Amino acid sequence: MSGLLGARTCSRPGEASDLKSPLGAKLREPLTEARFQQLFGGAEQERELRAEPRWSGLCRRWKRRACACSGPGAWHLLLARLPPLRWLPHYRWRAWLLGDAVAGVTVGIVHVPQGMAFALLTSVPPVFGLYTSFFPVLIYTLLGTGRHLSTGTFAVLSLMAGSAVEQLVPEPLGGNLSVIEREQLDARRVEAAAALAFGSGALMMGMFALQLGVLSTFLSEPVVKALTSGAALHVLVSQLPSLLGLPLPRQIGCFALFKTLAAVLIALPRSNPAELTISALCLALLVPVKELNVRFRDKLPTPIPGEIVMVLLASVLCFTSSLDTRYNVQIVGLLPRGFPQPLLPNLAELPRVLDDSLPIALVTFAVSASLASIYADKYSYAIDANQELLAHGASNLISSLFSCFPNSATLATTSLLVDAGGNTQLAGLFSCIVVLSVLLWLGPFFYYLPKAVLACINISSMRQMFFQMRELPQLWRVSRMDFAVWMVTWVAVVTLSVDLGLAIGVVFSMMTVVCRTQRVQCVALGLAEGTELYRPLKESHKLLQVPGLCILSYPTPLYFGTRGQFRRILEQHLGLGRGKETPKTDGPPDAVAEPVRVVVLDCGGITFADAAGAREVVQLASRCRDAGICLLLAQCNASVLGTLTQAGLLDRVTPEQLFVSVQDAAAYALERLELAGPKTCTVWV
Repeated sequence: MSGLLGARTCSRPGEASDLKSPLGAKLREPLTEARFQQLFGGAEQERELRAEPRWSGLCRRWKRRACACSGPGAWHLLLARLPPLRWLPHYRWRAWLLGDAVAGVTVGIVHVPQGMAFALLTSVPPVFGLYTSFFPVLIYTLLGTGRHLSTGTFAVLSLMAGSAVEQLVPEPLGGNLSVIEREQLDARRVEAAAALAFGSGALMMGMFALQLGVLSTFLSEPVVKALTSGAALHVLVSQLPSLLGLPLPRQIGCFALFKTLAAVLIALPRSNPAELTISALCLALLVPVKELNVRFRDKLPTPIPGEIVMVLLASVLCFTSSLDTRYNVQIVGLLPRGFPQPLLPNLAELPRVLDDSLPIALVTFAVSASLASIYADKYSYAIDANQELLAHGASNLISSLFSCFPNSATLATTSLLVDAGGNTQLAGLFSCIVVLSVLLWLGPFFYYLPKAVLACINISSMRQMFFQMRELPQLWRVSRMDFAVWMVTWVAVVTLSVDLGLAIGVVFSMMTVVCRTQRVQCVALGLAEGTELYRPLKESHKLLQVPGLCILSYPTPLYFGTRGQFRRILEQHLGLGRGKETPKTDGPPDAVAEPVRVVVLDCGGITFADAAGAREVVQLASRCRDAGICLLLAQCNASVLGTLTQAGLLDRVTPEQLFVSVQDAAAYALERLELAGPKTCTVWV
């Protein structure tokens, strides 16, 4: 029998208990929910709040909003929406300014070549990568709450945006375009990329208005890491034509990675030896420098700027050797000085880019929020997820007016900023100064920069994303379910596309949560002698059982997906099946099952119940009453209790059958089983 351990926690007058009482134990009468309400009033107030009309709650919210229109309320709102007003008055100028300046300049130096490289990944001219490394950084400095977060161009977003741009504005089949035709094609692609940034920014602003910062929790850590690792492989393969000097069209859609590999292998004999040599030399320099920066980060005063050194060396070499004219090496060309004229993106393109803007917005927020949380936990400060939505939404929305493509926080530059000694968002201003100087004065120095160097910078920046795969063995040991989520997401991203891989990863991750709720087992509890603790019977043969008493714990939400499992488990333990089978026992193998007279259902693990689950409990109460079994419910939270009450539970049971704890319900059950006098039944506390 699945008897509940009872132990004689109650005793008759003049009769000693056969159990040892816990050290320092006190005795009290069992508390029902009704009695608890009379003594403390907490549950009664909660019920009154639940019974309050919905319009009353709305009126309270509008009153709070109206109070925000007062002077103090407006100032509080301004502090919440402009974080520098909170941290700037407390800024430690002597201790932090030098670190922010060095970190900002270091990150700005990296932004210049990396921005131009990621612009090519987005299928737009390199100068627009510099714009995207300036405006979003400036806006996030004013609105962001992540003190150590570095924003700008991000490889994953550039890859996603580039695929969308290539699909919206495909290159003509002939491929031999005149200078004017190439400029027109680039202009249309810039408009499409800006429309993507505008659409993703508008979506994030809408999410901020609806306070949907909690949505970041649906993108679990395995999904985000698998997404970035798979996208890094896409970036690597997509840059192979540039590394080899092959003028191949970009592959888009499902299986694009394999299509690109096949096209590269077929065209390999036509590769440009000069660009291949440049690529090999660049990687031979960049990869060791990256490794040195990581291994000696504590000893180096500032990371070695390998990218900018490589850019300067390659530009000088190309200029002095005339590689562009003698060996047909593709170069960056003229970078226009100044800023583009503010221009509203073509609103007619928004319906076409909406499907691509949504995954870009989700990835932007997920990566940025997770990075901000990591460093906020490390340095003991808090971030506001909804304010992050506003910051990144405004960064994309406003920067799209200056022809910028989608942007977010970046893994590489954030790590670089922290290693260089950055302390606050003020480092972003110094980064903007470096990029501004290139846009206004230093742009002509990059005229002869080979595009193959930018492709090498793209590949070398993927180092951290590739190395995330080293965490897989540890993930396998900790949680094989999370390992499965990681692998399914990664395979989907690599095989299909980044967008579809993200969708498949999120759906599979949510399905694992649903499956876990359906695999939870209901356990019978017993009382450990000499304590007030109830533990599963299977854990020890020393736990105490009482004939006719069954205490069950159901540790999962009760909703439409688990109601069938809940019904089957209760039928097995209580013998309520059609054939009136013998009740199941979790006790010793030689224990004789006896009919259950009292059942205590521990609802502490039921975090919520929907209408279907509540009806199942009501039906259980009816079946127990018809079978002569007394059903007692314990530890129902306010939400579950309210749902059960609305479903008609109190028509089947009395308020005296609802208890605040398992101990109280067990004490009452022993009284029903006539093991104690009705007025002397007590509970250890």
